[in-house]
Amino acid sequence: MSSILDSVNKRTQLVGQNRLELLLFKLNGRQRFGINVFKVKEVLQCPPLTALPKLNPVVRGVAHIRGKTISVIDLSAATGGRPIENTDECFIIISEYNRSVQGFLVKSVERIINMNWEAIMPPPQGAGRYSYLTAVTEIEGELVEILDVEKILDEISPVKTQISQEMDDKLTIDRDRHYHIMVIDDSTVARKQIIRALESLNLQIDTAKDGRDALNQLEAMAENMDNVAHELPLIISDIEMPEMDGYTLTAEIRDNPKLKDIKVVLHTSLSGVFNQAMVEKVGANDFIAKFNPDELAAAVNKHLSL
Repeated sequence: MSSILDSVNKRTQLVGQNRLELLLFKLNGRQRFGINVFKVKEVLQCPPLTALPKLNPVVRGVAHIRGKTISVIDLSAATGGRPIENTDECFIIISEYNRSVQGFLVKSVERIINMNWEAIMPPPQGAGRYSYLTAVTEIEGELVEILDVEKILDEISPVKTQISQEMDDKLTIDRDRHYHIMVIDDSTVARKQIIRALESLNLQIDTAKDGRDALNQLEAMAENMDNVAHELPLIISDIEMPEMDGYTLTAEIRDNPKLKDIKVVLHTSLSGVFNQAMVEKVGANDFIAKFNPDELAAAVNKHLSL
């Protein structure tokens, strides 16, 4: 199964072209799910798991893989479904999110498909399992659901969102100005994390659920002003989003004379050296890996204090 990812390193040219590749998998039942290949480090048959006391109930245990101990999360149980049975017949997807490595227990892994972000749509509104989705798409006449992994991980081990006192003392931003910024992320949880991290800066924060939503809002502002950056000097944008990714959004902003002066900080769980190259290619001002509130506050301080 690891051979399914042998060519991952050759696929980085898709980044910045509003394209992605999804690794398709199933939990319990026929429903297909997808995860971005760039977040996947390895796929392998589930090894023996060691149960530890006081683990979250959806963490099935830890696996010892290549000298490292990795927590293995039952994705079915984590999204409100029944636990996956017969783990020795299942697979784990080793992935990296927000600077941490974890394994996701799945029933089966199918294949990798090449997609355009425009074909990835926001999920239906509703409770239950739908609240764990960031997007959906259609493949071969069937719905594929893309899980909000940041929400799942935050429920298991909430991230620290408050900036440290040491960092707060270093900030030079004029908090009485109530700077106007925009936060763009397809994960509701991620948007709330960013807002909480920046609370002490006294910002006026607009939000958008994806790049297309953000661009529509910015273009509407541009209809009434010549330079939107005077009103909204900074945006913080995720990269992976339905309909329009963060790289494409940044390129669209730079191509619009009324938007081009807005500073763009890309804030994402993606990692890899290709990101820095893309930051420069599309004209973003900064790139920050999720999620460190001090680094986020420092970047906002830098770009609003210039």
